[in-house]
Amino acid sequence: MRQDIERLAAFDDHGEGGNPAGVWIGAALPPAAEMAAIAREVGFSETVFAAPEGEGWRVRYFSPASEVPFCGHATIALGAALARRQGDGRFALTLNAAAITVEGRHDGARLQAALQSPPTRSSPAPAALVDAALSLFGYSQADLDPRMPAACIHAGADHLLLALTSRATLARMDYVLDAGRALMQAHGLVTIVLAWAEHDQLFHTRNAFASGGVLEDPATGAATAALAGYLRDIGWPHGGRIAVVQGEDMGMRSLITAEFGTDTGGTVRVSGSARML
Repeated sequence: MRQDIERLAAFDDHGEGGNPAGVWIGAALPPAAEMAAIAREVGFSETVFAAPEGEGWRVRYFSPASEVPFCGHATIALGAALARRQGDGRFALTLNAAAITVEGRHDGARLQAALQSPPTRSSPAPAALVDAALSLFGYSQADLDPRMPAACIHAGADHLLLALTSRATLARMDYVLDAGRALMQAHGLVTIVLAWAEHDQLFHTRNAFASGGVLEDPATGAATAALAGYLRDIGWPHGGRIAVVQGEDMGMRSLITAEFGTDTGGTVRVSGSARML
């Protein structure tokens, strides 16, 4: 096991579940090929790499199969790791295509973190893409919740959102990894988000992450931020805050909170706890 990697689970549920992330912090970022190799060796859905730059940190994210423009759970893990090293605070992060912040703090024996996402946007998903995604998962148009039309959503990374009519439909998510990877790569998608609204402010989600070589991600902060921006865009009665339960069907229940305003394109505050592994 590499000694230069901290391992944390982000968005855990009171000390259980969450999404594991690798955190590498050093004086200068390694070459991209080396970061990719480290991420493959660590084997988590993402490993985040951070090095000091100016008054903040230069950050890049790698999955086992590709570089990712933005990863929420790894950013939460990084915020917690920086708080452990430097004390509670807000840290400026420079990504490949955005500048964001993450806060990390101690809460007794626990660690809490909150990121402020890149700007958000959403648009209706092309019919051909929706049909292909439904075919991938073995769903039909009747499985889609008409209150939340299928959309391409973004908060630092691109996702397809399919909102489903029932928790049971969400629970039976399944697909072939290679077919999912081909679809996501063809359309520039980082994940496909499947969501069910238990009520206006509580959502259950599952995230297919075949583009990164991962069948399913148990907690996806970037997709949660994008979902929040989408709900704002369609006029959903969100009240400025939603909670997301993810990873439950994997036995890795995760809890994510998103807080946001009404401004078009506005950023989203995504928060949760983290624990050392």
